[in-house]
Parts: sequence; C-alpha cells; structure tokens
Amino acid sequence: MQQGAVVTDADYMQQSDLLLDLYGEDIRARAFTTHDPVRGELMLRPDFTVPIVQHHMASGADPARYTYLGKVFRKQDVVETRETEFVQVGFEIFDGSDPAAADAEVFATFASILKDVPVTASTGDIGILRAAVQGLNTTPARRAALMRHLWRPRRFKALLDRYCGLIAAPASRRALLDAADPMAEMPPLLGLRTRAEIAGRIDALRTDAAADPISQIERDLLDALLKVRETAPHALTALRDIAVDLPSISTAVDGLAARLDALAARDVDVDALPFETSYGRTSMEYYDGFVFGFDADPGLNLPAVATGGRYDALTAVLGGGTGVPAVGGVIRPALVADVEGAQ
Repeated sequence: MQQGAVVTDADYMQQSDLLLDLYGEDIRARAFTTHDPVRGELMLRPDFTVPIVQHHMASGADPARYTYLGKVFRKQDVVETRETEFVQVGFEIFDGSDPAAADAEVFATFASILKDVPVTASTGDIGILRAAVQGLNTTPARRAALMRHLWRPRRFKALLDRYCGLIAAPASRRALLDAADPMAEMPPLLGLRTRAEIAGRIDALRTDAAADPISQIERDLLDALLKVRETAPHALTALRDIAVDLPSISTAVDGLAARLDALAARDVDVDALPFETSYGRTSMEYYDGFVFGFDADPGLNLPAVATGGRYDALTAVLGGGTGVPAVGGVIRPALVADVEGAQ
C-alpha cells in the first residue's frame, strides 16, 4: 500500500488475559490457546489490531500509519470447510487531526484495491448507536448494561424490553427481591462470590427494580434508528430527522456528514454507498465508530473479503486511559482470489 505506512508485524502468540478482557470469553471459543509455564495462557493471534495498537501506544509516534501481512488463526467449529488459518493484509491510521479524513482514506484505499473485484461495499457507524444509548433517560447501570450488549442484538432487545417495562423480571428474582432478608436462609457458598458481593448484587437488583421504565418514546426512537438502511445521503437525512427528538446522536450524525464529504473528496460515489445503522453489530466488537465491509455475492457463501472501522476506545484501554484516534482495516487475499476465480 503506497500510503506512507510503516511495515510492521506482531508475535504469533498473544497473552490470553488481555484478549479476554477486551473481547470477553466469547473469543476463547474461536481461538487456539496453549499454556506457557512462564507467560501463562497464550493465544495464537486472532487478529493484528490489538498487538498493533500496543506497539503504537508504546512507540509514541503521532501521527502514524502501519501496514502488515501475516497469518491469523480462528477455530471454525460451525463451518468446518472454512480456513482455521489465513493471511490478512492490514492498514491502520493513528491520527486525530481529522477523523473524517482518516476514515475516508482507509475506506477509499480498500475500495481502490478492490475496484476490479466483484464485491459490494457496506458501511455503518456504531458511534451513532452508542450515542443513542448513552443519551437514554435511565440509570447509569442500565445504560452500561445496554452498552455491553450492543454486539448481541437479541440480548440487547431483551434488556431494552425489560427496562421499558414490556416484560417482567423472572419469578425467582421477584421472590428474592421481595424477601425481607434474602441472605437469611442462604445455603453455604459453593462458588467464588463472597456474601458481601452477593449482598451488593441484590442491592443493585433492588435499585434497578425501583427505577422508572425507559419511555416508549425513547424506545420508538431507538427502533427507528436501528431500522435506518438506505444509501448514505438518504440515511443521513433520516438520522437528522431522528436527532431532532434524540439530540444525543447529533454529534455522531454530524461526524457521518463530515465523513461523507471526505469520501466524496476522494471520488467515492457516496450517492450509491449503502449505509446501515446496525451494520457490524454482530461481528465488529472493538469498533466504536465508522465500520465498513466488502462482501462477495451471497451465493458464494464466503466471509467478508475486507472489513474495518474506527476503534478509538480500544486505544484508550491499551494506553492506560490515554487514547489516540485510530481507524483501519484488513483484506483477506485468499478470498479475493476465490471471488475472482468464481467469475
């Protein structure tokens, strides 16, 4: 990639505890793990992003661009025919001077590389949904729970239904909270939680049960937001309409408008560019803003040929609280060859 990027690499073996903290236990089911007597549990790298961010945060370079090529490793328990190891080529930008321009540079770079490959682009913005949740008129604990489950649409909907008062708490939980002293007849502890931790959890459940429900108006606005699926200019218009009644998303929507201008400046046909607010919710867990992908014809039954997006929050986690705006993506060359071979 002729973008002034520094060629870099990452160790094959990565610390499991860090990846589990970032992605949750779900990553364990998709990763190959082993145990080292000195370093503890290790994983064959499931992607490059985390080690590249670690490298950048340690180097202190600002701004910086990196590119890399190497294998990553994923278990394929569901579809046995898919590769358990495959090559990725990546491009990452760490630069906060103009986030919209950086988003556009990454997307346009990948679009240019794939311009002769029969793939379809998709875009979204996790930041708009995050802003909507953070702006809900409810308790911090409820907002935090919804944020944790943005990536699990069914769980997110179930929580939202409960917080809106549409479904009742389980009978066992109601009985527990109705008890004058839930700890009085507790059997001997068998798990790892202490009595104090259990008591704290019961207090949190009682506080939640006493909270006012999220209003139906806010619920309807969230539903409308999640249903936005248009070409980018029409999506922008729909989101601006929603922002009138849900002002917490206004800044994120302005960011989308700036990104579309930056993409147009790089000769991307934004009038035909698809945009979906929910895009990436089930597969892009560390992204927190712009997301994109390039997919082959569904009939080929292939994973995305290329994916990417913005991950500012990840840099803050790996930087000990000090983050750097960052955006990047990867291409799988073998999938490109498969798509071209299917023509």
